[in-house]
Order: sequence, then C-alpha cells, then structure tokens
Amino acid sequence: MAYSNKIHDQSFDRYLTSSKKWKFQFSLIIAVIAVGGFFLYGALSDEMDNPEALQIGLVIGLMFIAIGFFSGKSKSATRDWDGVVVDKKIKKTYKDIGELGSKAERYVFTVFIKCENRKVHEIWSENDDTVYNYYKIGDKVRYHAKLNSYEKFDKSGDTIIFCNACAFLHEIDEEVCRNCGCPLLK
Repeated sequence: MAYSNKIHDQSFDRYLTSSKKWKFQFSLIIAVIAVGGFFLYGALSDEMDNPEALQIGLVIGLMFIAIGFFSGKSKSATRDWDGVVVDKKIKKTYKDIGELGSKAERYVFTVFIKCENRKVHEIWSENDDTVYNYYKIGDKVRYHAKLNSYEKFDKSGDTIIFCNACAFLHEIDEEVCRNCGCPLLK
C-alpha cells in the first residue's frame, strides 16, 4: 500500500511530449483540409467565388492551428494533491433518440473526491461503471496534475489498474501499459 515512485519515470515525459506534438500535427492536418475544402468549394460552387471561399478557409485553418498550438502549450495550473473518496452516485437520465420521441436510458456514474483544501472533485463517466466500481468510499487517492489522472493508495485488493498516462485498462499483474508504454503505477 503506497503511491508509486514510478510517476517520475521518463516514459511519462516522452508520452506527454509526443502527445503535444500529435495535437499540433492533427490541427495542421485539419487546417489543410479546411483550406483545401473551401478552395474547392469556391472553385466548384456557384454560391461563393474562390477568393472569398479561400479567405474563409484560411481563417478557419488558422483557428485550428492556434487551437493545436495552445492545447500543446497549455500547462496545468494545479499541483499534485492527495484526497479521499467521499461519495459515489449514479444518476439515471434519458436521451432523445429519433424523431418519434423515443428515449434511451443513460446512466452517469460519478465518484466524488475531497482534496486537502476541502474542494470536491468529480470523476464521472457515462454508461460505463468501471471507474465507479474501481473506487470505494474512503479510498485515499493522489491526483497527478501533469497527467490529469488519479492514483489509488491501496491497490492490494484490486484486479485491474488504469494507466495514468492514457487511461488504458489492464490486469493488475501487468507492469507496463500495452497502449502507450508507460509504467503502471502500483
């Protein structure tokens, strides 16, 4: 029973760096598609001429590039903190589907964690109770700000564990994430 020292492993830094690069590269791809799409629209459509359509595409493309740049550069203003699971709730709601007024049941599973400064944080998921069942009221947890993830203090009775980098689910006896290659914090 302890928080893992593996949080300082270099794999997490490499994961974060590649994740930031991927966000920026993805935004560049979307920007090129937007510019190209509006250019083609201006060339093939009777509704808008090409200089105007290309300008709109360039503005939208620049917006995507800015979003990619700032999402990769943004740092979490919070720090690591410790807390305790204080409550868990399941909320049943309904979502409209189709035109005939039919509704689908939807469940929101929420875990409430109170941190050192008494602020309550929520972990929630829709229609998936895995995280909800993973935490028990009274569990001590540590929030890792750089990864935006939570680590349980006592994992001794667990059969599963989540990767703190990519949230991929693993059996407790695994040591390294099969998805991102980061060590599992146990």
